[in-house]
Amino acid sequence: MAQVRGSASVTAMLLVLCILLHYKIAVAAKYTVGDDAGWHFNIQSWPTGKKFLANDTLVFNYSTGSHSVVVVDENGFTTCTASGQIFTSGKDEIKLKKGMNYFICGVGRHCADHGMKMAISAA
Repeated sequence: MAQVRGSASVTAMLLVLCILLHYKIAVAAKYTVGDDAGWHFNIQSWPTGKKFLANDTLVFNYSTGSHSVVVVDENGFTTCTASGQIFTSGKDEIKLKKGMNYFICGVGRHCADHGMKMAISAA
């Protein structure tokens, strides 16, 4: 009888764990970068005061052709080198990964001259 109870306890714990993991994914937040202003010049301070989690989604709204969003590494962020995945739809949705996430505008010198770059830490 003890083995049946132990097995039931393990099954119940696994079920609770699955529910909690599903809940964490289900409650992932969606943020519009720059709020109503969208993805724009001097955006670097927009993440200040916000708490981001892995799997949260960032929505980058901008006029198609005016800007782009490039997912870069720390070096690409620091040097404004567009060497990562490029998004150009004007309504780009990008999920955050755990740790640091770096984004720049790959159009002209928008990153270097106009501060169109953003670093976000996701827990």
